[in-house]
Amino acid sequence: MKAFTALLSRDMRLAFRAGGGASLAAAFFALVSALVPFGVGADLALLGRIAGGVLWVSAALAALLSLDRLFQADFEDGSLDVLALSPLSLEAASAAKILAHWITTGLPLVVLSPVLGLLLNLPPPAFGALVGSLLIGTPALSAVGAIGAALTLSIRRGGLILALIVLPLITPALIFGAGAVSGVFDETGRGAFLFLAAFSVAAVALSPFASAAGVRLNVGG
Repeated sequence: MKAFTALLSRDMRLAFRAGGGASLAAAFFALVSALVPFGVGADLALLGRIAGGVLWVSAALAALLSLDRLFQADFEDGSLDVLALSPLSLEAASAAKILAHWITTGLPLVVLSPVLGLLLNLPPPAFGALVGSLLIGTPALSAVGAIGAALTLSIRRGGLILALIVLPLITPALIFGAGAVSGVFDETGRGAFLFLAAFSVAAVALSPFASAAGVRLNVGG
């Protein structure tokens, strides 16, 4: 447990340093959401209708920004080989990295979302659904992203390939997350929440094992 906590703390410190990606993801999330009104126009009713989908797509793209460094930095400096030989299993190490990524990237997006919802004229009854759906769904973004990061570990400049792998896999989270927000006024919102929760639980449960297998494939551990 001490090794897990130490790895989690280390990855969080690295993420918050300059160039670590945590602040970059939050800034990207805010910038993309702020640019949408300029493209859509001043139609407040239209902005309110699309706000949930816009914020979810922005959150997914923001989460992708730092995924390529989830394992890459440790792979390049040899730390991943040390982790593979340490008493801490690769599955546990992958879980620690996924948790660190969510705390430093996903959680700030959840905190920022109400402010950006105001900017996009999100109807007041939908704010709870927005925050709740992001809180439930963003762990799935980190979990699925970790699988892509592990599979593209040995590819130099594999960020584009990583995005091509991860984006189709997180599409269910985008659909159910946006549906949970837009469906707050009818009967579809509860169903979308349940499907989102099921997808997130499955992704978080399976990702450490799939990520560890991808790491072993690349480091030969």
